[in-house]
Amino acid sequence: MTINSDLLLSRGAIRKKAPKGRVLFYEGDEPHFYYQIVSGRIRMVNTSDTGKEFIQGLFGPGESFGEPALLTRQSYPAAAIADEDCLLLRLPRAPFVALLKEDPELLFGFTCHLAGRLRQKSILSREMCCSEPATLITGVLRQHAAGCPPSVNGRIKVILTRQQIANLTGLRVETVIRTIRSMYRRGDVVLEKGKVYV
Repeated sequence: MTINSDLLLSRGAIRKKAPKGRVLFYEGDEPHFYYQIVSGRIRMVNTSDTGKEFIQGLFGPGESFGEPALLTRQSYPAAAIADEDCLLLRLPRAPFVALLKEDPELLFGFTCHLAGRLRQKSILSREMCCSEPATLITGVLRQHAAGCPPSVNGRIKVILTRQQIANLTGLRVETVIRTIRSMYRRGDVVLEKGKVYV
């Protein structure tokens, strides 16, 4: 859900640039701000002791991230990293909470948005229990294609790299590559110039 930029700015939000690779907050940090993306993309990740990333979510223009921790006043469960150069709106917690309390329609929309995200996580968690990589990858591809307009022959271009798909599913990148090739041979996806279309 996108909150009107002018409304956020009128409540004290500031525009903040985050170059690619910038960490906005780390796992375990205390939340202080509402973040909404104007341009660019943010990934929220957990990193193992060996440096392997597990992507909890990818967020693009118009989307917000990190709100559950902000609203519950609990530490962030994952780090937020700029996946590419970003422009963000950042609003302190107090005026953000006041805005939600003052506008029941906005609060309801925001609650529905968070409920939708929770539902997607539940579906992905269910699919992660599946031992079949193709089922898991298909779920991730569909989730990230939802709401995107078709671009080629009625298909939607997947903006995720093979490594990101691996990081979202917990699979090895080699398994992702092999499985996508099998899905292509079966006609489940289209491959064109290295890009995947669903």
